[in-house]
Amino acid sequence: MTALNDTPRAFEEARSAAAPAPQDRAIGHIIAEANNLSAEQVERILAHQKSHGVKFGEAAIALGLAKGEDVLWALSQQFHYPYAAGSAKPLGDELVVSCEPFGAQAEAFRALRSQINMQLFNADEVPRAIAVVSPESGDGKTFFAANLAVAFSQLGGRTLLIDADMRNPRLHEVFALQGGSGLSGILSGRVESNVIQPVADLPSLFVMPVGTLPPNPSELVERPAFALLMKELVTKFDYVIVDTPAADLGADYAVIAARCGAAIAIARRGESRVNKVRELVETLGHTPAKLAGVIINER
Repeated sequence: MTALNDTPRAFEEARSAAAPAPQDRAIGHIIAEANNLSAEQVERILAHQKSHGVKFGEAAIALGLAKGEDVLWALSQQFHYPYAAGSAKPLGDELVVSCEPFGAQAEAFRALRSQINMQLFNADEVPRAIAVVSPESGDGKTFFAANLAVAFSQLGGRTLLIDADMRNPRLHEVFALQGGSGLSGILSGRVESNVIQPVADLPSLFVMPVGTLPPNPSELVERPAFALLMKELVTKFDYVIVDTPAADLGADYAVIAARCGAAIAIARRGESRVNKVRELVETLGHTPAKLAGVIINER
């Protein structure tokens, strides 16, 4: 991180100058302005920074003049990196890519994002969505789908996360979304608009919840309306991630994966049975979906 100049005078001059774009400003300026720090407080931070050989943000935290999340927020402003600060959102702690963007788990999702990007989002190929599937309930499929969607949204492209698990949906809870219309309403012909909700603090991410739980989820995803919907959505969004029901709840996941054109399977370390994972992969092999791989979830 870049520190402030070592004199309060330089800080005052910087404040009075025309404000540059956030990504062109020092972290210290952003932290100081966001926390309404006085010139005296800034001088204390600079003195602590110099005497202890630490960065401005670390010095501010040590003196109790800023919090860790303030530094993360300042970094997100400097590098144009969407970040949902803990004090500013009702989002759950499952969204590690958003709430802890510089942690080990977030970095793992970014690495997976890069691999998936190269495999599935080739500009020379037909646009496709990614269905996240798993053999059994509790494998961490929703956790993975949500964080993968956040990771893609941080690239700046419009990202849509669809909850197609019309048996046991959870994305509306993960993102603290308002109840009401959703995918089931579209597929049943009861709803035509207002089913895609933006996510606060993550400007490139949108979520389509399930809506009302239907009594016939398998029939809904097998109807032509679902295929047509997916074809339209992949042309309107840069990335489309779809959460699906676990394979042990029915064959919905295979139909959804086929409509998406691509899939990635999730298994839980020490819990998922090899034969179940093998069956899921073999089933997907009989669909048009391109399997990007199998991810072992340790969460």
